[in-house]
Amino acid sequence: QVLLVESGGGSVQAGGSLRLSCVVFGYAYSTLSMGWFRQALGKEREGVAHIDTDGKPSYVDSVKGRFTISQDNAKNTLYLQMNSLKPEDTAMYFCCADPDDYLVVNGTANYWGRGTQVTVSS
Repeated sequence: QVLLVESGGGSVQAGGSLRLSCVVFGYAYSTLSMGWFRQALGKEREGVAHIDTDGKPSYVDSVKGRFTISQDNAKNTLYLQMNSLKPEDTAMYFCCADPDDYLVVNGTANYWGRGTQVTVSS
C-alpha cells in the first residue's frame, strides 16, 4: 500500500515562510514523479510545483521565485520551501506521486496525501 503523508503546514503572517514535507511509504521513491497541488476554499485545485524523475522542477507562475520544490531520495521525502508567503497562498496543500510524470503534471496521479493546511494572514 502506497501512503503519502504531508506535514509542515501552519499559520503565518504575510512575508513569512513554511516548509512542507511529504513522506512516501510503500513505493520505490526514486521511480516516482512528485508534485504539490493546493486547493483554496471555493476554488479548483491547482498545481503548484512538480519534480520529475530526473529531478527537474517546474512551478506555476504565481509561485516562481518564492517556492522551491526539492527532494531527498534517501529519506523518501519531498519538500516545498515557501518564502514570501501571501494571503492568496492560503489553501490546503497536497502532495501527489506517480511513476507516470504526465499524470502528476495534469493532476491525475494515482497517489495522494491527505493534505496540510497553510494559512497566511495579512
